[in-house]
Amino acid sequence: MKKSLLLLGILALLVSCGGSEDKEAKLEQLKKERDQLSIEIMKIEKELYPEGNIKAVMVSIDTLQEEPFNHYIEVQGRIDGNENIGVSPRTPGVVNRILVKEGDYVSKGEVLAELDAEVLKQTLKELESQLDFATEMYKKQKALWDQKIGSEVQYLTAKNNKESLENKIETIKDQIKMSNITSPIDGTIEEIPIKVGQMAAVGYPAFRVVNFSKAKAVAEVGEAYTNKIKTGDQVQVFLPDLDEEFDRKVTFSSKYIDLTNRTFVVEAELPTNHIVYRANMIAVLRIKDYHNPSTIAIPQNFIQSSRDEGQYVFVADPNNGNRIAHKRYVKTGITYNGLTEIEEGLNKGDLLITAGYKDLYDGQPVNF
Repeated sequence: MKKSLLLLGILALLVSCGGSEDKEAKLEQLKKERDQLSIEIMKIEKELYPEGNIKAVMVSIDTLQEEPFNHYIEVQGRIDGNENIGVSPRTPGVVNRILVKEGDYVSKGEVLAELDAEVLKQTLKELESQLDFATEMYKKQKALWDQKIGSEVQYLTAKNNKESLENKIETIKDQIKMSNITSPIDGTIEEIPIKVGQMAAVGYPAFRVVNFSKAKAVAEVGEAYTNKIKTGDQVQVFLPDLDEEFDRKVTFSSKYIDLTNRTFVVEAELPTNHIVYRANMIAVLRIKDYHNPSTIAIPQNFIQSSRDEGQYVFVADPNNGNRIAHKRYVKTGITYNGLTEIEEGLNKGDLLITAGYKDLYDGQPVNF
């Protein structure tokens, strides 16, 4: 008994798997049968009601109008500042002091951290001491030379020693300044990945400074849209966390395709207002890539299809004071947000059947 039940279960599983593979074919077959039944129903109704007194089916209709139709490319991006900079030291060194904390507002040129520059400072003291001696020797040689005492070589040597030390001192001072990490812009400290006692290396950000006086939405768009997006295109920027939406324009469309993910960067500047933008906040960009100022667009679910006949809808046409459902074949364009553009087959003023159309057949009386 148990073996029989197991075999029956396996057979049922095989039948169900086989049926899932043929669902599309079965659907098409059912549609053909439905259309054939509709034709048969219409024939029988004409035989039963030769005077045309067939009971009308209640439907809902919509009078078609020509309206603008847009298509958008929708991608998820992020918020960034126009100035978002990772600040790294200009010379390597151990971090002695960090003078700011995350969230602090800093000005351009402000010192953010000090690196160990004790060796340079000691060298500076030695050079300054040497410069004092060289300056004194130069003054004496110059006084003698002015009195035509001594040789010109002695005077020029003293002058050269003094100027050489002055140049070395300026170089050392510049190197000491380079041991300070300074902010290149006005902005807010957003990140400090270094700590006191760590080695700060050139090329590795020690601070991140962001200026949000001008913010932008940044997104990576697939390579397939290269020819559809350009600077100046209209874009809707939606910030889901703030429930805010802006109509903007594409301010930058990169000409560079990333080799890793085959995308290019698109940017749109955001308005400066009361909104507090935050770095990396989610932004949804809807970039308009198609616009038809006047066309007919209908909900996609109103369109039915047949493998043999193509796509069609039902419209209510006048017939001796009554309304008859007629199957109207259509040529569709692009679809966006549930609406499909109709390129051929429907006209302004047509009465599109929007409810009750599933069981209609061509020529069936309707009422609404």
